[in-house]
Amino acid sequence: MLPSRASGLLLHPTSLPGPFGIGALGSEAFTFIDFLASAGQSIWQILPLGPTGYGNSPYSAYSAFAGNPLLICLERLVEVGDLDPADLAVETMPEGRANFDYAQALKGRLLHKAALRFRSSASPERQIAFTEFCSRHASWLNDFAFFMAARRKLGDTPWQSWPKELRQRADSALQQWGTQLSEPIHIQKYQQFIFFEQWFALKAYANSRGVQILGDIPIFLAGDSADVWANAHNFHLDADGQADPVAGVPPDYFSASGQRWGNPLYRWERMAEDRFAWWRERFRWSLTQTDLVRVDHFRGFSACWAIPASEETAINGSWVPVPGEALFAALAEEMGQPGIIAEDLGVITPDVEALRDRFGFPGMKILQFAFGSDASNAYLPHNITVNSVVYTGTHDNDTSLGWWQSLGRSERAQVRSYLGGSGRNMPWDLTRLAMASVSRLSIMPVQDLLALDSSGRMNTPGVADGNWGWRLHPQALSAELATKLAEMTTSYGRLNKAAPLS
Repeated sequence: MLPSRASGLLLHPTSLPGPFGIGALGSEAFTFIDFLASAGQSIWQILPLGPTGYGNSPYSAYSAFAGNPLLICLERLVEVGDLDPADLAVETMPEGRANFDYAQALKGRLLHKAALRFRSSASPERQIAFTEFCSRHASWLNDFAFFMAARRKLGDTPWQSWPKELRQRADSALQQWGTQLSEPIHIQKYQQFIFFEQWFALKAYANSRGVQILGDIPIFLAGDSADVWANAHNFHLDADGQADPVAGVPPDYFSASGQRWGNPLYRWERMAEDRFAWWRERFRWSLTQTDLVRVDHFRGFSACWAIPASEETAINGSWVPVPGEALFAALAEEMGQPGIIAEDLGVITPDVEALRDRFGFPGMKILQFAFGSDASNAYLPHNITVNSVVYTGTHDNDTSLGWWQSLGRSERAQVRSYLGGSGRNMPWDLTRLAMASVSRLSIMPVQDLLALDSSGRMNTPGVADGNWGWRLHPQALSAELATKLAEMTTSYGRLNKAAPLS
């Protein structure tokens, strides 16, 4: 459930500072939680935590259940004895921009070494914890570890190009390859054990400071993922394992030709036969990792945009109904009222709103979308309802300062008129508008807190390259900034009382 009235910041862990190419689950993450608490914030919103594939996008992962090994803190591995201090005496990367290639090369090598040392010399207690972890999560971990090990053995090729018997999961092939790949499979399982060991320590610390973590569930999966390979019967695939039709969205605010994502679509009728067991497990695990979860592309649970695989754009798709009500009813029966936020942006029809409201899920209101029309705009604060989450912008938007700088004269005039001021204090003026709204939760990206221009943008939808690279500079979040944010948070009744100001 959402807090009664609160606020928070959006920052993906890869955007944290640190010496090894991208952010990690180490001291910088704990320091960020301390900043949130000192600024009176109740929520840390993140993006999906899965192991990223093409383009380093957290929305294109090799698994819906696994964690991203690139986020593992190497210093913590030294502390537990899986690495030596000398292992970290390497050339480090400049701060300010993610270097995924460097992080992949370095951590791939060191996590391989750590896994082998763990197997040979870890304490009995840690060995038992590892065995218990592997047993408890066998339903997804075994397939994921095999998938990643086989994929690497076969030159990092998609599973659709693997040998036929392996592609189709013949028992003889799984047994033969499983024996040959026993060591890399162990390494993959070790990485997941360490990732979640570090993640849950971080989450426990956040909760102890009165900070809840808001996660993210992408509705669709990458076609080249362990889940699709292991559960091909649940997806619309052709004889070669390729998606047809594929997922996307029709033309909208972001793109005149829509977005052709290319993900496989679910065979919902088959998933309904066991009352959506795969989805229920996915929600259970996601809401174990985080306190709340945003469901990306919520409208896809009412109907999805199906695009023939032969189409180059998303224009010539069609809406296909989805049994979202039956899914969420099964979920409610098992979990009560899970802490779900519906990402209800884009082409939203009455049936999507009805599904959202039927289960009481808060929707999202983006202030950057509030202007450019008239007073009936659903994103203007006077039209926002209490059961919602208001954002200045999200990871898919320009920064609020970049947005402001890109507006034409008439749009700027409209914003100034609504704000009742000059707009010279942008983006804090937009933050104040969000904080003052009746929405139960107000979120802003850290880039807006720092008043960054478009150079701080995280993602541009529909653009394949150059995304997800922004990072926080080590000293950017000062005590003065925490005080300023805490004062505004207090003024609008959103202060995290579980974390009194220090």
